[in-house]
Amino acid sequence: MQHDEVIWQVIRHNHCSYLAKISTGNFCRNPYNVTGVCNRSSCPLANSRYATIREDKGVFYLYMKTIERAHMPKDLWERVKLPLNYEKALEVIDKHLMYWPKLLIHKIKQRLTKMIQMRIRMKKLALKTREKIMTTPRKQKKREARREEKAEKAALLEKTIEKELLERLQKGVYQQSDIYNYPLEEYNKVLDMEKLQHADEEEPEVEYVEGYDELEEEDDIEDFGGFSICESQGDDDDNAESAEDEDAEAIDQRRANRKMTLASKRHEKNALDSKSRKKAKVLVEVEREDADERQKLVH
Repeated sequence: MQHDEVIWQVIRHNHCSYLAKISTGNFCRNPYNVTGVCNRSSCPLANSRYATIREDKGVFYLYMKTIERAHMPKDLWERVKLPLNYEKALEVIDKHLMYWPKLLIHKIKQRLTKMIQMRIRMKKLALKTREKIMTTPRKQKKREARREEKAEKAALLEKTIEKELLERLQKGVYQQSDIYNYPLEEYNKVLDMEKLQHADEEEPEVEYVEGYDELEEEDDIEDFGGFSICESQGDDDDNAESAEDEDAEAIDQRRANRKMTLASKRHEKNALDSKSRKKAKVLVEVEREDADERQKLVH
């Protein structure tokens, strides 16, 4: 049988795992505590008839415990869902806790008010943009400090080398002819000018293009036209077939002759192209008034 006073004496004077002692007072870490303070009226373990409010996934629930269910730990707490509307939630609390102590009902309503205010403030803070403070590890700080020291030493070394070279130049250690410190842009301009000169010196190449393709197409059209006329003029089937064979043989012979002539012409053109690519000699005739003789100068 549960005895509330005995439980409280044991918890208060001996040991309680939920007790948190602070300089300002004693507090309770039990999630079912309605006030969060460690005292006789607020302790959920030392009161067989108790009620509180808890939040689960954004929904508020009213938890109630009675002495009749003390022997059933599985069904010890009765849970009632509270509506989102504040006034309706207060009505539900008054309905289920009609015959409970008024002090406990007042504490439950205070807890509901504070939890709703906390939810509203959380939504407001989520909308605001706040600065996030990040901690840097010690190893990273040491690494950055070492890199800074090395960079400073390298900069000092470069400056000393530059000063030493300037002093030697002023003393006359280096001759002016040995120093090649021309700007890179001027050097690139000279290279571009040389490329343009080489391009101008090159002779233009002469190209030759075939011009007999259109004539071949016209001959083929004429042949096909003559072939169709012969077909229309035939009277009998045997005579038409013999005429077609003769026309086809004549067309094949013409095409063979035409191909031979084109091949010979192309061979002559290639020979002319190879000769024309060579540098031609220019003959210049000079006439003089004193004499009728003509002198030919070969360049």
